[in-house]
Parts: sequence; C-alpha cells; structure tokens
Amino acid sequence: MEENKIPKDLLYSKEHEWVRIEDEDCALIGITDFAQNALGDVVYVEIPDVGSTVIEMTQIGFIESVKVASELYTPVSGEIIELNSEMMDGHPELVNTDPYGDGWIMRVRTSNWAADRKNLLSAEEYEKIIEES
Repeated sequence: MEENKIPKDLLYSKEHEWVRIEDEDCALIGITDFAQNALGDVVYVEIPDVGSTVIEMTQIGFIESVKVASELYTPVSGEIIELNSEMMDGHPELVNTDPYGDGWIMRVRTSNWAADRKNLLSAEEYEKIIEES
C-alpha cells in the first residue's frame, strides 16, 4: 500500500479532513491524502457558497470521484469566506494532485476555535486512525 502523507503542522478530523490555522480565526480546510487515495480520481466537489455558516462536524456537501460519492464534513464552525476558485472552476483533480496545497477546498472564519480544536487530532493521532482502517 502506498504511504499516506500526513503533514505534522496540520490538524485532522476522524472524517479525513485537514485544518491549517492561518491566524487566530481563519482556517484552511481540505481532505487528506488518505481520503483522496480512497476516493480515486475526483471529478466534482459540491460545497456551500461563500457567506454560508457551517457547524463543526456537520455534512456540508459532497465530493465525487469516478468510483464513489462521499459526504464532506467541516471540522470547524464559522463562515465560509473563500472557496478554492480554481478547483470549483473545473479543476477538482487538484484534490488528488496536491491535497495539502493547491487542492484545498475552503477557507472558514472560525466562530469557536477553542471548542473546535478539542475535537481535532494531531498528525500522530490521525496516523493511528488510518492505520486501523
């Protein structure tokens, strides 16, 4: 099996999303390398529009691949302030080619970071979860 990349500087959800805190109230969110490998070639991502309010660990949309459609969750609560325009404008494969860089999905202005942080995993904790699956 191919080794999954798990950057140490990110936080993770059990549902295979990653979070990069950019400042005290802004989080960049995407799906992990493990998730994109499991999905296969991503062909479509559906998420709410900028300005939408999201609640931690609730379903916010779908990510579709040539193999399967999967629910997409948000690991933090807040307001969507930016979508990855390149991905949304016809390049969903960025999720596969660069899941932790150009394949990010959305930027959220967090509303309760202190509480949301408690439910996220370190890289080491996330690695244990994927080893068990």
